[in-house]
Amino acid sequence: MERMMRSFFLFLSKNKFLTRLARRYGLRFGAARFVAGDTIEMAVRTIKDLNSKNLAVTLDYLGEFVDNEEEAKEKADQSIEAIKAISRHHLNSELSLKLTSMGLDISKEIVMYNMRRILEVASANGVFVTIDMEDFSRCEKTIEVFKELKKDYDNVGTVIQAYLYRTRDDIEELNKYAPNLRLVKGAYKESPDVAFPNKHDVDENFKSIIKMHLLNGNYTAIATHDDNIIEFTKQLVEEYEISNDQFEFQMLYGIRPERQLELMEEGYTMRVYVPYGKDWYGYFMRRLAERPANVAFVLKGILKK
Repeated sequence: MERMMRSFFLFLSKNKFLTRLARRYGLRFGAARFVAGDTIEMAVRTIKDLNSKNLAVTLDYLGEFVDNEEEAKEKADQSIEAIKAISRHHLNSELSLKLTSMGLDISKEIVMYNMRRILEVASANGVFVTIDMEDFSRCEKTIEVFKELKKDYDNVGTVIQAYLYRTRDDIEELNKYAPNLRLVKGAYKESPDVAFPNKHDVDENFKSIIKMHLLNGNYTAIATHDDNIIEFTKQLVEEYEISNDQFEFQMLYGIRPERQLELMEEGYTMRVYVPYGKDWYGYFMRRLAERPANVAFVLKGILKK
């Protein structure tokens, strides 16, 4: 049943008609729990609140699968405005973005132009930028863009997904760039031809790449809500005497906030992924796909209205 629900919500996440409908009707049906609002001003208020609790943030202006140059430029402009807001308000925040929102599906020239614009402003304002990983069909292109940008910018990282078979090879290849990587399980529906279909195998590969990347001496963001993975990481860094300055935990805004505070109080860097903007629909559907408890929360909220 859980697998069927996951497939259903992942299917819905790619529906363009429902995406347009969601833009029109705003953050309803429980999405506000996971999204900080429509505007940068609303997002800034959320970040200030999280920072006041000693939680770090990575801010994401939502958007993906852009298919025209004008919209890609607008998404890039919004990311630049977010960087300036982070600097202006002295926020403890980085920036995250998806390359499809920057024009990855249009042309390499457009996505590179927009990314360089963003990274120039980010460099000038001391803001780190993480390139989110999307579905498997865009994985190779994303890594190639990251490699090219990393030659010119130190303030850029990317994401590696544990459920893909190729992941260990990617980490080994990227090691020469001394990359700052966010390691995740993966949230897209993929074929068993390219991804582990079994959760146990994904978890074991996740542990494997966490160890691999940390022992390579590179900065590692472990993005998970799974206590088993968190405890594995704690034991690993203790065993190998890895400094807390070399890694951090990351969780999504609205999910397990109490656990986020616990990890911060234990002395770990805890970064919260805070999305905002009108293109919240695809992101929201993937959150529902990840955990049945999220669906129950949303249904409860709707029935109260």
